[in-house]
Amino acid sequence: MNVPEMINAGQLVLKRWEPEWAGEAADAVRESLPELIPFLPWAHDGYGLPDSRTFIEMSVRGWTQGTEFNYAIFTAVGELIGSIGLMTRLGPGTLEIGYWMRTPWAGHGHMTAAVSTLTRVALTLEGVERVAIRYDAANLASARVAAKAGFAEARREHRDPAAPGETDVLVTAIHQG
Repeated sequence: MNVPEMINAGQLVLKRWEPEWAGEAADAVRESLPELIPFLPWAHDGYGLPDSRTFIEMSVRGWTQGTEFNYAIFTAVGELIGSIGLMTRLGPGTLEIGYWMRTPWAGHGHMTAAVSTLTRVALTLEGVERVAIRYDAANLASARVAAKAGFAEARREHRDPAAPGETDVLVTAIHQG
């Protein structure tokens, strides 16, 4: 899969994660923990530089293996404001988008812009028929982003919650272009 390493998303730029951003990424996560901990199992009070380095190393491996394509989200002036990625874990023909936004930039349309742009790019990739977003039913912010980016709820399934704010309902929303 020929996934671009950098994507211009208007006022934002999505760039393949680089090891030198680990410190800023750790700062962004720590700053956003109150919003991340309820819905992201990897977010925890002690999140720090080692966690950030591990994520970026995993991202580099995933890109090389063709299983996930994670991007740092930057403003036009170079501020790191979040993360977004494409994952192949839902099987052939489908890419899943996962994302989080740094708290001070949440609620201003940045993630919707990033998701919309990454969806358009994903749907141009060979063999990709649809893009999915999966979120917990209690994660209203992720639900709003998915809806604003043109995703429609396709199914709900029961599962064991993995993070403290999750319910037992996982929602899958689909965009088919």
